[in-house]
Amino acid sequence: MAGTAFTPSLEGMKSVKSENGVILTKPFLEVCKLILPVLDKFGSAMSLVKSDIGGNITRLQTKYDTDPTKYEQLYSMVQVEITAKTAKSSSSCTNGLLWLTRAMDFLVELFRNLVEHPDWSMSKCCTDSYNKTLKKWHGWMASSSFTVAMKLAPDRNKFMEIIGGGGDINADIEKFCSGFSPLLEENHKFLASVGMDDLKAS
Repeated sequence: MAGTAFTPSLEGMKSVKSENGVILTKPFLEVCKLILPVLDKFGSAMSLVKSDIGGNITRLQTKYDTDPTKYEQLYSMVQVEITAKTAKSSSSCTNGLLWLTRAMDFLVELFRNLVEHPDWSMSKCCTDSYNKTLKKWHGWMASSSFTVAMKLAPDRNKFMEIIGGGGDINADIEKFCSGFSPLLEENHKFLASVGMDDLKAS
């Protein structure tokens, strides 16, 4: 296969924003979905993260499908819930977007570590990115499960070879991180503006 495991998501990122710079629901969720096959290559170390991301994508996608015109823009679901005062519910789309964004923060940080620290083991890359992103939002249970899962991380060189396919994996990872990070920052800024960026896991 030409290109790397990141090629589809790099293509998808081109259409995440509308002409006037607004993040669109469907293309944003597509890019998140296109990263899931990369997580498969981690094996069981990433099954928690993968099911978390998959579940939140499905939650937001289901809401979007009820009215694609009304929910064309990613933040419209949150605004509807803020008005209805249902945003803080654990099953809300606001909660889904928050945790999806946090999980993607973790992945961006992890991919960045793989490029910037070629001497680090895979589990060190994972643990460092977890500590910088998700850890402060997780309770003791989630944190312990995560620590155990990270010990199952695959061999780094083998992993890079598998996701590299026939392309320049380091260049694609850098492109993905630099293109996707600003979108995640925008999500955090928006969620903070409605007072929803600091919810913790129970």
